[in-house]
Amino acid sequence: MIPVETIVAAGALEQLCERIRRASRVAIDTEFHAERTYSPRLMVVQIAFDDSVAIVDPLAVAELEPLAEALTHTEVVGHALSSDLKIFADRFDLVPSRVFDTQVAAAFLGYGMQISLMELVRDLRGVRLAKSQTVSDWATRPLSPRQIEYLVDDVAHLLPMQDALVERLREAGRLEWVREECALLGEVERYRMDERRAYLRIPGAARMNRRELGVLRELVRFRDSTAKRRDVPPRYVIPDDVLAGLATLRPKRSEDLAQLRRFDAGARRHYGETILELVARVEALPESDLPERPKRPLGTTRDTLASLMSIIVGEIARTHGIAPGLLVPRAALERVSRELPADADALVAALDLSPWRVELVAQPLQKLLSGGASLAVEGYADGDPKIRLK
Repeated sequence: MIPVETIVAAGALEQLCERIRRASRVAIDTEFHAERTYSPRLMVVQIAFDDSVAIVDPLAVAELEPLAEALTHTEVVGHALSSDLKIFADRFDLVPSRVFDTQVAAAFLGYGMQISLMELVRDLRGVRLAKSQTVSDWATRPLSPRQIEYLVDDVAHLLPMQDALVERLREAGRLEWVREECALLGEVERYRMDERRAYLRIPGAARMNRRELGVLRELVRFRDSTAKRRDVPPRYVIPDDVLAGLATLRPKRSEDLAQLRRFDAGARRHYGETILELVARVEALPESDLPERPKRPLGTTRDTLASLMSIIVGEIARTHGIAPGLLVPRAALERVSRELPADADALVAALDLSPWRVELVAQPLQKLLSGGASLAVEGYADGDPKIRLK
């Protein structure tokens, strides 16, 4: 049975942080609640060493910045780490720079993009985890023995799994690919919201004209700052459909706000005056200061071109035994279809891929796009069809 320590005092946390700084690597997992707050609220942090596990209680030790700082001094191993690291990025503007994600690593070995921790532990360690506390209320104290067991299971296997994955990746010649991919998780900018583009995620934005988009952009900024100040989800301030309605209505007077059914009297009282000021400010902007409309759909021919490139990417992924989603995002292929890069260098620039991806996909795609190769189906009659680039 692996030793487990629960950290509920600042002095114990300080000692844990010092141990983390000295360690060559640690494993991490978090439990958090995100349903009713602007940013996820940490409830538990689990840290695993090679010989023990520490369970940090954020409800007892509120100041966790020393822990975030300590993690920057070692390699951090986890499974599907983005959600865990985003909490540290949001709260402390800090994430560890040396990261190894076992889910990412597994994807390079043919496990698919979304293999669960339970499945990977069973395959690599021969252990069946009891996931009985998946929907547990992590705000309750004291933590029950079953909750403690669950928390330990989530981190205790990560370091041995890293060793097994690294060995397989090295044999397959893909360890550097994974290192390169995981390095992106250690960039704090990855977790910051792009405020310039957030408004485009509102349903209906694609149908708006530039003036309406300008209003929507300002409304989204206002909603986000209000939600952050109140520590509530943005939808609790103004729902998405109401934002879209306000942007297309572009209200000039208080009476105009009453036209929106779901924008109730309380919301009009709290936010109405500010909204009218935002709309008036956008109405006064010159056309050149308004946001551009989102790009239109590709059209049949160019959409087909993107699909043909996607087929090639899928076949390359199959040949190398990795998930297609790891190679090239659909958005990059659509960008190529729009821009029609004239040569290999322009294609690489349009794809905007990391070096290992360029090595795998750029040349085959260039051959297809330049007419130097064609697609062929082989093995159909034998019941094992494969698509080849010839």
